[in-house]
Amino acid sequence: MKHLPNILTVLRLILVPVFPLVYFSGHPRNQLLALAVYIVASITDFLDGFIARRFHFVSKVGTVLDPLADKLMLLVVLFSLSVSGALPLWVFLFVAVKESFMIGTGTYMYFRKEQMVIPSNIYGKLATVLFFIAIPLVILWPGVPAVFGVIMLALLLKLLALIQYARHYFDTHGKGTCAIDDRDAE
Repeated sequence: MKHLPNILTVLRLILVPVFPLVYFSGHPRNQLLALAVYIVASITDFLDGFIARRFHFVSKVGTVLDPLADKLMLLVVLFSLSVSGALPLWVFLFVAVKESFMIGTGTYMYFRKEQMVIPSNIYGKLATVLFFIAIPLVILWPGVPAVFGVIMLALLLKLLALIQYARHYFDTHGKGTCAIDDRDAE
């Protein structure tokens, strides 16, 4: 039971390449099947965090793999939706640049002497929830303006989260450690 959160995270990592394989498979129900893959991945994301915290199974491996799995799944899904024309390519590029920046600076800060990890914030968590809602809507009803509005709101929250992360970094830079659990950073 102790390793269940990490097993769920690894399952989500395995599902990352499955999404585009199913989405572009040409199967008559490829979009619904890909949506099912995304929903299963999203459920494992919720469960691994819940189990890790509830039963105190938080691990160093999980704190690295969980946000990586989240970011990779989101990027692959947004790329697939962009390639298919369901979303503009700039949506994917915006998230890709933001996540690349977060991964790069997060890696830099972690491997410094202080091993700083910037805590998650409400904007990042809300953006995650909105993407969880918006992606199925985009798959089911591409091109609907209200659905694109939800995507735009999620992107705005991602930007606000980035600003908060940067502010937190500059406020704590050089003031010692800031090690926390980052399993739900976004």
